[in-house]
Amino acid sequence: MKPLIVTMLIGVLLSACASKPPYRPAEGNGYGYKETQITNKKYRVQFKIRSEDKGAAMNFALLRAAEITKNNGFDWFTINDRQTLVDNQRINQGTGVSVGQTYGRRCGLLGCTDAGPSTSVGLSMDLSGNDSDIESILEITMGKGELPDSDNAYQAQEVYDNLLELTRQ
Repeated sequence: MKPLIVTMLIGVLLSACASKPPYRPAEGNGYGYKETQITNKKYRVQFKIRSEDKGAAMNFALLRAAEITKNNGFDWFTINDRQTLVDNQRINQGTGVSVGQTYGRRCGLLGCTDAGPSTSVGLSMDLSGNDSDIESILEITMGKGELPDSDNAYQAQEVYDNLLELTRQ
């Protein structure tokens, strides 16, 4: 019975690790968003995710830029610099825990005897995933009033409204 409890505990811990939402504050150099204030109107916004989708990292960085802009009382932001870093490191695509119990018989020249139950516990990891660490880095300048006439200028509220739904998926 003890191996079954240990196995269930391992399974719960593994599933808890995998269930963090992608849009969250980063812990250390981990996944999620972080920002650095450069001046009163400038920030560097970073978003790191493990995915095959570069667009997800870029969208989450834009969403965080919109939140920072709104939280600081500004209306819009422009992107001064943009970088996307991709690390094609292989990762664990899945893990599994299994428990087995077998009953056997031993037979010899003098007859057969029951061997009793044998319990085994297994842990497996699939190392064949293709996800990458993707980090989107934006340097933004925030402003109030009329939106500048630039392809790199965004209304913070509009970006926020359009991208917020991604955090619920």
